Amino acid sequence: MATITKKDLIDRIAQTTGQRRVVVKRTVQSFLEQVMLELGRSNRLEFRDFGVFEIKQRAPRVAQNPKTLQRVEVPAKRTVKFKVGRLMKQCLDDPARCHEFILSAAEADEDDGSHAEVAAPAPRLNGVLPRAHNGSSKLG
Repeated sequence: MATITKKDLIDRIAQTTGQRRVVVKRTVQSFLEQVMLELGRSNRLEFRDFGVFEIKQRAPRVAQNPKTLQRVEVPAKRTVKFKVGRLMKQCLDDPARCHEFILSAAEADEDDGSHAEVAAPAPRLNGVLPRAHNGSSKLG
């Protein structure tokens, strides 16, 4: 088993998409930051066929130190739970055919017309993306 780093994935994505590495790096980093921000807000993230990330609250409990056998209070905490999606499950069950599963899922998305058109990048103000408008008339 090998360890694949973010740098490894960025290099692979840049190579397969023909995008410059710096652009891919910025995109991947932005994606990861958005995932962390949304999970920090206790939002559920669902990526079709890949899986679902959600926050679960762990109850406080009493544990035991295995060396000293002393009882220790463990406070409540939030943790991330990941539920595997259909395509991910297929890839885990049959790694040799994973690439085939991914390609067939991509073709199915194209066939049903569910893929969205690529939108133009959002305008930036002083290098920062503006907040999404939620329909309220309040500023701030």
